[in-house]
Amino acid sequence: MTAAPGTQLGIGLDIGTSGCRVVAIDARRRRLAAAETRLPAPVRGANGAVEQDPERWWEATVTVLRELAVALDRRTFDSAGGAALCVDATSATLLLSQADGTPLGPALMYNDSRARAVAARIETVAAPASAARGASSSLAKLLHLSEQYRHSAQAPTLALHQADWIIGRLLGRFGDSDWNNALKLGFDPDANTWPGWVKRILPATISLPRVHPPGTKLGSLAPAMAERTGLSPKLALCAGTTDSTAAVIATGAARPGDAVTSLGSTLVLKLVADRPVSAPEYGVYSQRLGERWLVGGASNSGGAVLRQFFDDAQLCALSRSIDPNRESGLDYYPLPAAGERFPIADPTQAPRLTPRPADDVSFLHGLLEGVARIERDGYTRLTELGAPPPRRVLTTGGGAGNPAWGQIRQRLLGVPVTTADHQDAAYGAALLALRNANAGDNEPMQHEVPAPARQR
Repeated sequence: MTAAPGTQLGIGLDIGTSGCRVVAIDARRRRLAAAETRLPAPVRGANGAVEQDPERWWEATVTVLRELAVALDRRTFDSAGGAALCVDATSATLLLSQADGTPLGPALMYNDSRARAVAARIETVAAPASAARGASSSLAKLLHLSEQYRHSAQAPTLALHQADWIIGRLLGRFGDSDWNNALKLGFDPDANTWPGWVKRILPATISLPRVHPPGTKLGSLAPAMAERTGLSPKLALCAGTTDSTAAVIATGAARPGDAVTSLGSTLVLKLVADRPVSAPEYGVYSQRLGERWLVGGASNSGGAVLRQFFDDAQLCALSRSIDPNRESGLDYYPLPAAGERFPIADPTQAPRLTPRPADDVSFLHGLLEGVARIERDGYTRLTELGAPPPRRVLTTGGGAGNPAWGQIRQRLLGVPVTTADHQDAAYGAALLALRNANAGDNEPMQHEVPAPARQR
């Protein structure tokens, strides 16, 4: 599809665990073109190791950008009033590289948890509310990798997140990051600086990235990359964000009290607030979103529990027979295994899935209601910690399409529950880019509200 002359273009590139997707939208937020490709699964090893070769991300990036260039054609860029691209990727996925971007080895994925020893060191120096605490934080991964490569690392060795490295290859220079990706590396987005304790704990060879507000214009597509991808060298490149933040931007959540629940394999809650809230003991931290904040927490409950008992066809058929306006009478705490992160922080928390009724409709009713109670208690926890009470809940993920579940949740939450029109992170990144298609250098994004979501 070709955009009308003078139309601004926003391009969002989303790099996930299993795939890479790109979306282009025009000034009316209409999708013009999209492309996607699969990524090989990360390599899992002993002691919680989860790694991926960054070159696989780059191959996937080039593939989808070439497809997008063909779908849009070069005239679209040349006639547009401005075009910009933003990258989102998994939070706390990190690699070390040479100054020219050459990786020293595989990247440690967001769920790599082997850095337990260095995480204990971080605990002794980190600010109490820092998101850099924990074995899966970016900072723990950085210290783990710096020890692994201490004999080969030379100054400056760059610490780069997944989105940082991809945008660096497109720019032709490395060393830039954003508020959201840098949060778990120890950056303080409220003070907009690297705290002194972060600098003191790092080896002298490590160079921390320059951190920008998400959506800040960093430069233009390098000529060599324009030739390789087929995109215009006029394309502006912007500081990125994390995949979860991009997904929230896609939904339209922007005002204090706007909440986003992701009903995927796990249950993830995000709530827009005027100020940050942090409680690492509950897995609660805040991502900066323009002049506001996304306060969030994630439970181990969610769709993975449902799929232990029912496939998608069964879930759909059984849900149609549930009366969502009555209580199930079952007191379940649905977990796939022992351990909970939020709103209860207890690694020994056992699943509560008994007694099981003879009929599957009643059993599923109890499971859906159990997850909904965890969601309600999660928002209560966030409110108790200082976040505003939710005024509406936008829903994403596979569970968003279950009407009975939506009505159960609305009954328990006591606020409107809607299904977001736009849910994918690539679309959110495209919105972020669109706002900067004509922005000057170093001009950050201003968060706006997309079209309203559909009532369910």
